[in-house]
Amino acid sequence: MLFYLTTLNLAKVLHEDAPTLKEGETDKQIVAAVEAWKHSDFLCKNYILNGLDNTMYNVYSQVKTTKKLWESLEKKYKAEDVGMKKFIVGKFLDYKMVDSKTVTSQVQELQIILHELHAEKMELSESFQVAAIVEKLPPSWKDFKNYLKHKHKEMGLEDLIVRLKIEEDNHVFEKKVGKHPMESKANLVEPKANKKRKHFGEGPSQGKNKYKKFARKCYICNKQVQGHSAKDCHLKEQSKENKSHVIEE
Repeated sequence: MLFYLTTLNLAKVLHEDAPTLKEGETDKQIVAAVEAWKHSDFLCKNYILNGLDNTMYNVYSQVKTTKKLWESLEKKYKAEDVGMKKFIVGKFLDYKMVDSKTVTSQVQELQIILHELHAEKMELSESFQVAAIVEKLPPSWKDFKNYLKHKHKEMGLEDLIVRLKIEEDNHVFEKKVGKHPMESKANLVEPKANKKRKHFGEGPSQGKNKYKKFARKCYICNKQVQGHSAKDCHLKEQSKENKSHVIEE
């Protein structure tokens, strides 16, 4: 309403008393100035009354001047502002994060409350805001909360929000996988190792059965028998004796 009245060039009437004319005043300029002020006061007063709720109109329509109307409204709403400050402070102190909602959305809600505190001219330092948000993290973030508390380097509000976003993405990923990423990689490698052990870990009998000797023709006795080779042939000795006889002759 104050902004609206300022754009209409009527805000000056809010804090001015009504000018009075002396008896027998004949100066046309003074009379015109008084009439102009009364007109401005009439417009300003009715603009304010028109902006009120219908139930409040009957209460304040009996006020004679704009200045008195504005003062009575300030008393009413300033008292409400004091109560609003206490309400916002209580809201900030009682706020606690829960595991059922995302941390990012809850941090945004806290930022809105902090903005309301600043709008009420109760400014908090950035370090206090960071410490308050860390302290209000949900129970499942206990380890990360302790890590942030023991961090020596001071962190800004924007840096904290980025860190919380990254940590929350990691939590979501771990829930989807079900295990730690390194454990899942180990499980992916393990079946290949088992397969390899199964291939090379067979017993002696299994190995012999798996890699059986194939049948081939012996070049000494000219027989084709499985498991029979030239080195095992019984005619080998005879062939040696025959060769020795040939050499002697």
